[in-house]
Amino acid sequence: MSLQDLVRETFAPGGLLSRAVEEFRPRDGQTEMAMAIARTIDHGGVLVVEAGTGIGKTFSYLVPALLSGTRVLLSTATKTLQDQLFGRDLPLLIEALGLPVRTALLKGRGSYLCLHRLEIARHDPDLPDRIVARTLAKIEAWAQVTRTGDLAELPGLDERSPVIPVVTSSRDNCLGSQCPRFRSCHVNQARREALAADVVVINHHLFFADLAVRESGMAELLPSVRTVIFDEAHQLNETGVQFLGKQLTTGQLLDFARDLLICGLQHARGLVDWQQLASDTEFAARDLRLVVGKVYPGTKLRWVGDAPEQVNVSEWSDALGTLHAACTRAMLALDTFSEIAPDLVRLSERVSAFIERLELFSGSCEHDAVRWLDVGAQLRLVESPLDIAQTVQTRLIKPMEDDGSQRSWIFTSATLGADPKLRWFTEPCGLGDAEILKVSSPFDYSRQAAVYVPLHLPKPSDPGHSAQVAAFVARAAPVIGGRTLVLTTTLRALHTVSEALQRHFIDSKYLEVLVQGQQPKRELMDRFRQGDQGGRAGCILVASASFWEGVDVPGDALQLVIIDKLPFPPPNDPLVEAHSKRLEAMGRSVFNDYFLPEAAIALKQGAGRLIRRESDRGVLVVCDTRLALMGYGRRLLAALPPMRKINSEDELIEVLKALTRPSTTDPI
Repeated sequence: MSLQDLVRETFAPGGLLSRAVEEFRPRDGQTEMAMAIARTIDHGGVLVVEAGTGIGKTFSYLVPALLSGTRVLLSTATKTLQDQLFGRDLPLLIEALGLPVRTALLKGRGSYLCLHRLEIARHDPDLPDRIVARTLAKIEAWAQVTRTGDLAELPGLDERSPVIPVVTSSRDNCLGSQCPRFRSCHVNQARREALAADVVVINHHLFFADLAVRESGMAELLPSVRTVIFDEAHQLNETGVQFLGKQLTTGQLLDFARDLLICGLQHARGLVDWQQLASDTEFAARDLRLVVGKVYPGTKLRWVGDAPEQVNVSEWSDALGTLHAACTRAMLALDTFSEIAPDLVRLSERVSAFIERLELFSGSCEHDAVRWLDVGAQLRLVESPLDIAQTVQTRLIKPMEDDGSQRSWIFTSATLGADPKLRWFTEPCGLGDAEILKVSSPFDYSRQAAVYVPLHLPKPSDPGHSAQVAAFVARAAPVIGGRTLVLTTTLRALHTVSEALQRHFIDSKYLEVLVQGQQPKRELMDRFRQGDQGGRAGCILVASASFWEGVDVPGDALQLVIIDKLPFPPPNDPLVEAHSKRLEAMGRSVFNDYFLPEAAIALKQGAGRLIRRESDRGVLVVCDTRLALMGYGRRLLAALPPMRKINSEDELIEVLKALTRPSTTDPI
């Protein structure tokens, strides 16, 4: 029986999945997608699939991949989705299909406990804080019992903990085979398991980090697989650009200074003034940050000349020179004594790489790249390509492999474009010749959901817009007892809206305002999903950035999604500017070919948080009058699912009241 016949039979009513997986329901779209993937695996080539929410795309690609008998590489957007695939979906299907398949989970170094770095941390004089010390002790105890070393398995560890970079390795500080704990290294163990597995689950960050440097186990893994599947593929270009460019951060330099002091005193005390060398590097890195001055966190400063915009050229050049000199002195000292210990050898290699990057950023930007400065508590100097098209075409998608076979490349997501050719995704990813398949969502959006644009709100450019959005939320959310997700397009709007709502509901026993950044994301989502269960207050969650996608809250816990503005790209972003200039040079419309498609994809992602199951009901509110009043609003509305339109706030309140009634089958 061919793979396609086997897949069709597996998904059929009364087939293996219907009998073995309790929650499985046959869907035509899911089967269509699975059949296309089976055909691509059979014949090789490139398939791009936009699968609407509710299709069940995970089963659509896992079933043919597992039944094919080929080695498979699965890449997804986040480590959380990795854990879900590896820990839930794969075991479920492998058992249901009765297949003897070996699976492995592979993450980047920063996800695994480094036993050598843990030992170094014990001697770190900069860890006096009681909470940090307590977390370190907890990790030390866990290190005695963990098999994988995956920090995601350690209960209660905040993903933002400052201890994590101290006890994990990076490409900068990993000692490789010279490490005294090399044989027991958790990263190497994960790589060995991946090389022996039939199905390996990775993430996009690891894929492109490895592609950029070709030094990890992924370099050995990729040539041996015949099927590569990217889920949440809409993030590929952004992730690839991040890793295929050149970067240097002041955080890397501060970490180096700390390691220089610790390792120098441990292995070569008295031979060099390690304290002075470390201090010189640390102060030079901090002075570079001070030169930039007060800039709103998260700002990207364009960098087309000798210095980033708003930064004094002479002061910037002097600060880079001082940092270069400090790194050079450290390198000379390390070169003299590096043979004493592998730690010192690696430190020498690290500082040599920093010097090379400092010299790069002291010169001119490459003609086919864009350069900018990310500003936060630290600085990130970046020079990157505009997209990953050339890399994909020259280093990944080959007409034929060395052994004469053709590898299968499958890219899928719920949102990949607003046109039939999915050009928003395929153009920057160099996939213009790929087979395209669009599979519509099975949800009945006209019955399950409605959309409302409050025309009485001020224009988004009005200084009081965010305050008015907060006032609107304060009127609407109590009607359904919370159950509201507010998505903002900027961190500034996030702060304005959340602060106003927290003041408004400060004495409320019935509503709790949750805010991105005030708790770990996992804790926020757990609390939001609980809602008003057990007599607790209902929840309003105000968030931005990463909460626009990858947030899954099925059921009644989320029934109102409010978006503050249309999510157009920020025009002063250096990458956006570079894309715009390239389109202008090609004679294309920047607004129609770039800004509108970007906004449509982001809007669709945000709206996608609302309806996650066939039984869900809810309302999407977009607090931007341009969606209703401007001509391009029709294009953006067309990108959304076909929801019923609400025409007034009074009608909205009635619809929200209907959501509180027991029935979940009536249209809203």
